[in-house]
Amino acid sequence: MKKILALMLVLALVAALFVGCTGETKPSGNESKPADTQSAEPGKSNNPDDIPDTMTSADGKYEVAFVTDVGQLKDKSFNQGTYDGVKLFAAANNKSYKYYQPANGSDATDEDRFEAMKAACDNGAKVVVCAGFMQGTALAQAAEAYPDVKFVFIDGWSLGKDNVAGIVFHEEQCGYLAGYAAVKEGYTKLGFCGGGGGTNDACCRYGYGYVQGANDAAKEMGVKVEMNYTWLYGASFSASPEMQTLCAGWYENGTEVIFSCGGSIFESINSAADAAGKKVIGVDVDQSLVSKNVITSALKGIGEAAQQALEAAFGIKGDWGEWSGANCKNLGAAEGSVGLPVDTWSLKNWSVDDYNALFEKIVKGEVVIDADFSKLASTDNVDLKIVE
Repeated sequence: MKKILALMLVLALVAALFVGCTGETKPSGNESKPADTQSAEPGKSNNPDDIPDTMTSADGKYEVAFVTDVGQLKDKSFNQGTYDGVKLFAAANNKSYKYYQPANGSDATDEDRFEAMKAACDNGAKVVVCAGFMQGTALAQAAEAYPDVKFVFIDGWSLGKDNVAGIVFHEEQCGYLAGYAAVKEGYTKLGFCGGGGGTNDACCRYGYGYVQGANDAAKEMGVKVEMNYTWLYGASFSASPEMQTLCAGWYENGTEVIFSCGGSIFESINSAADAAGKKVIGVDVDQSLVSKNVITSALKGIGEAAQQALEAAFGIKGDWGEWSGANCKNLGAAEGSVGLPVDTWSLKNWSVDDYNALFEKIVKGEVVIDADFSKLASTDNVDLKIVE
């Protein structure tokens, strides 16, 4: 996974714009250091915005499919970041592609998700990339119904099926880096708004890591941090007036920066930040290019992971290796798969050198971040106010 973090940052620069696994991937020694190349072939576009979201194939069949999570395709976050990787793979390898959104939007059922996967398979998909843990039940049904189709489950697990490969990330690590960076920058009144209503493991890991990072930085600096923390209004990952009002109230009462962790809820939080002249931390992809309010983003290599899984599924030699269904990739700092966008952040008081030093400590296991978010609670240095 050498190229994941590098491509995350490159995609962020050109774009205008989640149940754990037991298997592990072993770093080869330099995987935590970003490479300076991209995955697309020479002569192909390396900018996902140059690749249309929709295309018309000559035979009406589409070899590569993407089934979205809840929220919009263009959510400037999880869905969009994953689909960017799908498009880049398809463009580089002359594959036809199509995206499918389950019916009923944020109220989509398992049947709606299965029907989207069924449509993809019936339309000729050889590989279907499914985003989000909520796809699990429908994906198990689809994998059984279409044994010759390969499925990539982003923020998911293997389901114990040979035609399903799961990919999960150590979100607690980049969440930690975001919380640590915010406090080192001088912010002591923080907020966290999560998507999925507290039932999304990836978002929960982001949030718990954020608290741990803020606590450790505050301890080093001898300061105390206040943090508002909520899943309220974020269950659907959609923007809402209620979320914007909540965040506006936080900002009015002193909150300086809010970690937006849940797809399109970013729009509500960013609007509140605009009105208050306050700051935001983005998630999944570098969201600084869509708002001047973003000081940094907690990144994970969703697009590049999708590309590498697709390479393996189509028998193309790459960093993933051979296709390994009934398996799960655990990707974190050691694989260069999570981090902060040092080329675009607006931090002034915490240096890139200090960031790199902390990142290497995480890679080496000298700094250990707990992923068990059931332990979430106030600490000696973070006064946590959970809003329900």
